[in-house]
Amino acid sequence: MTTEPSTRRTGGDVLVDVMRRHGVTTAFGVISIHNLPLVEAVDRDLQFVEMRHEAAAVNAADAYARATGGIGVALTSTGTGAGNAAGSMIEALTAGSRVLHITGQIETEFLAPGRPAPSRGVIHESPKQPQLLDAISVHSATITDVKDVVVELETAIRRIRSAPNGPASIEWPTDLQYLASPEKQRPFEMTESPVADPDPAAIARAVELISESKTPLFWLGGGAAGAGRELTDLAHRLGAGIITSNSGRGIVPESDPLVVGNFATTPQGRALLADADLLIAIGTHFRSNETASYSLRLPDNIIQIDIEPTTIGRVYPAAVGITGDARTVVAALAEQVGPKDGWTTRVTEVREHVRADLTEYIGGYAEICTAIRSILPERSPIARDVTIPSSQWGNRLLPILERETNIFPLGGGIGQGLAMGIGAAHGRPDVPTLIIVGDGGLAVHLGELASLAGSNAHAIVVVFNDGGYGVLRNMQEKNGFRRAGVDLHTPRFDLLAASMDIPYQLIKHSGAFADALHIAVERTGPSLIEVDVASIQPTPGAFVPPVHIPQEADR
Repeated sequence: MTTEPSTRRTGGDVLVDVMRRHGVTTAFGVISIHNLPLVEAVDRDLQFVEMRHEAAAVNAADAYARATGGIGVALTSTGTGAGNAAGSMIEALTAGSRVLHITGQIETEFLAPGRPAPSRGVIHESPKQPQLLDAISVHSATITDVKDVVVELETAIRRIRSAPNGPASIEWPTDLQYLASPEKQRPFEMTESPVADPDPAAIARAVELISESKTPLFWLGGGAAGAGRELTDLAHRLGAGIITSNSGRGIVPESDPLVVGNFATTPQGRALLADADLLIAIGTHFRSNETASYSLRLPDNIIQIDIEPTTIGRVYPAAVGITGDARTVVAALAEQVGPKDGWTTRVTEVREHVRADLTEYIGGYAEICTAIRSILPERSPIARDVTIPSSQWGNRLLPILERETNIFPLGGGIGQGLAMGIGAAHGRPDVPTLIIVGDGGLAVHLGELASLAGSNAHAIVVVFNDGGYGVLRNMQEKNGFRRAGVDLHTPRFDLLAASMDIPYQLIKHSGAFADALHIAVERTGPSLIEVDVASIQPTPGAFVPPVHIPQEADR
């Protein structure tokens, strides 16, 4: 005898109401005895995407937030489940992603007051879970009263959406998930946290430096998002070139002739920086991998703009520091600076030179790179795992035309690309999503292919198969290390795809890639394209990560 589904309203209905209020249609997660009411309500009224691992659930929610510009929701279990999610929460924290992570907790009667306390052995018990969540989030809280669920969720969302953005975690005891309901919620009123206006004196000093400049450059990081139109207009008015971090790509479309892009550490990029008399840095942390471990020389005059005051001057000294929202500050600068001749010809020459050099160096990959951009719709997310094609040309040469399509693990963790691609695909279901992975990274969360197949998202997984960890293999070879741990047993991807009912194509020469991609784009649902890296001709130049290896002379 089958029992009829219960019509009882629970905390899951409270969560659904909050998600609807913020335009969130999808949650990603792993179902558990510690989140059943939440999953059941989301699956009934919205969309719940079943992931196979909690880390992947957070990665998917993260990419969903990036692709939509909204909030991604991840549902995990308590204890081990929350621990599994922690690594991906660190990625969301690094990227400033708007992720709401809701994890279960054991029943309140077993929670000792003043945690942490000695364990009682309750299944999934993790006495120090609040400390864990606090370490991986910009905001964390525990729901302790069924009447305060909305207040706690809305408080977390307000923090997620406040600059600087970042993920929040809520632990929700299982009994309070069942006992909460929309009817029991206390009235609440939330207001957005205001951002202070920029200092007029700092704006005036920045305008003075800009007016005196003859060879200005911008450096855009992820914190410049939302100011794309204003930045495009100002750069063209000043004749200024635009360098970006990986996170800042696409804020100004990379089809723009003034965008040099993520090429600062190339010889031509260094020369351009050496000849610049002013750098306007917006929303960037000047990360080590984008400044050659902080050895990159920048102009003496730097105007640094950031929403977070502690960022200003932390890596490179700033002649002028302006704390504020990027769009507001750029608009204030634009009101007071007039047009200049700048050095557009030089900037464009450098832009073309760095791209031509990299195109030649990557050999047969260049044809694949060109095919991707010419075939994919402009709005298609491009999710990339940490692998040679991503690090060598996907993060620089492959044009990004809209910032929200640039999906990449900024923390540098391998194996997150597939799950991020699944999340982005659900965020933009009207266009295909491309997922670039290596065979080594794909194996980290191989089970998420089943999640992709089960959700039937229009995502095209392109796995570049070189039989292991090619990046580390190249690093070992260059530095004279013994080859170890980099040659992996690799599955038969044709059989793996067949077992998932995912259409599969094998590419043994780069000229065949465009036709395979056309087929996958025209088909709805998932596809898998395997590229045999050893067959790519002309042979691409080696990619070695810019990691400093200490020598005796460094002591």
